[in-house]
Amino acid sequence: MSRSNSEPKRKASASAIKNRAQGLPVWAKIAVSLLAVIIIVPLVLFGVAYVRADIPEPGELTNPQIATIYAADGETKLARLVPPEGNRRQVSLDKVPQHLQDAVLAAEDREFYTNPGFSLSGYARAAWGMLTGNESAGGGSTITQQYVKNSLVGNERTISRKLRELVASAKMTNEWSKEEILEAYLNTIYFGRNAYGVAAAADAYFGKDLSQLTPEESAVIAAAIQRPSQLDPWVNREEAEARWNYVLDGMVHTGAITQEQRAQARYPETIDPANNRAFTEATGANGLIKNRVVEELATVGISEEDVETLGLKITTTIDAQAQADTEQIVKDNLASQVDKMRTAVVSIDPRNGEVKAYYGGEDPNGWDYADAPVQTGSTFKIFGLAAALQQGIPLNRMYSSDPVQTGNATVTNSDGMTCGTCTIQQATKMSLNTSFIRLQKDLDNGPVDTQHMAWALGVRKQNPDGSPTLSEPNGEPYEGIILGQYPSRPMDMAIGLATLTNNGIWHQPHFVKSVATNSGEIIYEFKNTEGERRVGKNTANGVTAAMLPIASWSNGNALAGGNRPSASKTGTTQYGEYGTKDAWMIGSTPQLATAVWVGNSDNSLLVNSWGGSVYGAGIPATIWRQTMDAQLADAPVEEFTLPVGLGYNAAGSGVGYGTTYPTQTAPTGAATPQAPTSNAAPSGEQAPQAPAPEAPAPAPQPAPPAPAPLPEVPLPDLGNLIPAA
Repeated sequence: MSRSNSEPKRKASASAIKNRAQGLPVWAKIAVSLLAVIIIVPLVLFGVAYVRADIPEPGELTNPQIATIYAADGETKLARLVPPEGNRRQVSLDKVPQHLQDAVLAAEDREFYTNPGFSLSGYARAAWGMLTGNESAGGGSTITQQYVKNSLVGNERTISRKLRELVASAKMTNEWSKEEILEAYLNTIYFGRNAYGVAAAADAYFGKDLSQLTPEESAVIAAAIQRPSQLDPWVNREEAEARWNYVLDGMVHTGAITQEQRAQARYPETIDPANNRAFTEATGANGLIKNRVVEELATVGISEEDVETLGLKITTTIDAQAQADTEQIVKDNLASQVDKMRTAVVSIDPRNGEVKAYYGGEDPNGWDYADAPVQTGSTFKIFGLAAALQQGIPLNRMYSSDPVQTGNATVTNSDGMTCGTCTIQQATKMSLNTSFIRLQKDLDNGPVDTQHMAWALGVRKQNPDGSPTLSEPNGEPYEGIILGQYPSRPMDMAIGLATLTNNGIWHQPHFVKSVATNSGEIIYEFKNTEGERRVGKNTANGVTAAMLPIASWSNGNALAGGNRPSASKTGTTQYGEYGTKDAWMIGSTPQLATAVWVGNSDNSLLVNSWGGSVYGAGIPATIWRQTMDAQLADAPVEEFTLPVGLGYNAAGSGVGYGTTYPTQTAPTGAATPQAPTSNAAPSGEQAPQAPAPEAPAPAPQPAPPAPAPLPEVPLPDLGNLIPAA
């Protein structure tokens, strides 16, 4: 009964609602529809976007940051690797002073710890600005929004990007702690002066570590965030200081500082941006060391991404004092010479392959003369001598020093020097071209054996383009190889000499000792090994023994005033008929091998300050001696191991009949490109493969016709002595 009575009432009620709805005016119906579109639809879309949004875990987002290159002491900074985005060093939040955190919050987001990650009023202002084209309308973005914009969604000025920012900010706030967001933000935000992150900003504005900042200095850094370029005090002091006052007032408002502290605050002075270390990657010779380090990192599996994002601390083998001494010695010796004279110096520890000093020039972004191949002159004779000793040709084998024919050229000796007929040991001391050409003719495979021995001892086997070094296009060398016809780098000569010095054992030459991340994790460390034997011990000792008297023979450039034994060799290449172009001195002790090259930036005639030709026994020998003496000043005197047999005469005798020592006359008999003369290269020789950029190279002189290629000969069997390309 009751149920039947209620049914009509329900029907009546539904009908009434329907009637009332139908009775709404048209404008009301439109308003209801719009309300549904404006509120309900966006909420639905937001929910869908929220679910789909992928927010990485804290720590997964990597930011570009600087890598720092140190000397072997781990303290002396040599260079920095600054990523394209700029200068950055990652720090944890507990390393950021509380007053700096407070200053940033006062400047950018005073409700950071209470807001949901976004500001609706800020979005309203931004939307209005985009609709009206008013870019100054502002955005009022929270710190979370700013971080999301910088790290996830970009800064495209569109409503869709803003909506993605809103969703990501909300979800990040729910999934990350506020501390994690703030830490990420402080390491990401740009502060001007090429500084990204608070650690870089402290250095850029005040030359300080974060821990040393005062509250006033922290406020300067925080004030710059809004408009970094315009709010630099060196650009607009008045506006920068006004923003600084705003930050301090905000710190009072948030309770970070007292009113009394605010009243006592004074605007601090910032460093000149011109002296900003954030812009400095490397200076002087260190820039070229940086290039070598970067190349080496790639070979050991440290990617470009690792270099740019891990804040690496790269410790090198470079001895800070040795490097400083070398640079000063170079400057002192070249100060009075012609402006275009250049030098390269490479020092290697033969016992482990560590590069202790490296000088390729003063321009950190310029030509690296230590890595540039040039003709080596008589320094290359040591490789032919090693090949001869390995094949059983003793040091007391007698050779004529008379002119000798090679191809269609006649080879003579520099300055009319001759020994008549003498031992190859004596010919090494006197650097007799003709004797060495005759020695090489006695090798099983002639110049090919010299070539392969150089490769085995560490001279680069391939050019950057993949072509073989020390070769003609057919892969074979001319006889002039033993006289330094083909170009090699100062680095190559230091490596080859180091292998001989270390009793024939080659160690991988390297610049990098270890690499650690910003957190201290070691991701690479060079592992010292026993090395690789590249030539017999007795053979290596025979070569170095033959080189023992040369430093004293070369204008009295013995080490430590004659109290430290050394194995050395000079070399010079010829320019024109009488002049010189490249001058060398290479030499070692058991602890250190150093190669020195001197030449001109434009490959022109090499003369000293008074117009005389520069030979290996001149400026290069002086630089070598001073460099070696400086690096070995505190090292014990060590003796070379002498060979057993091999015809070695420790007394240094072996001069044959008809010996004539050098005169002051010009050298006679210019050789051809396939057989450069001693301390002299042939007229019309080629310039280095990659001439220096400072000045154009001189026009090449016409070269005489090349001789017919050498006949095909079987390659010598050196087993595993030839390093892989």
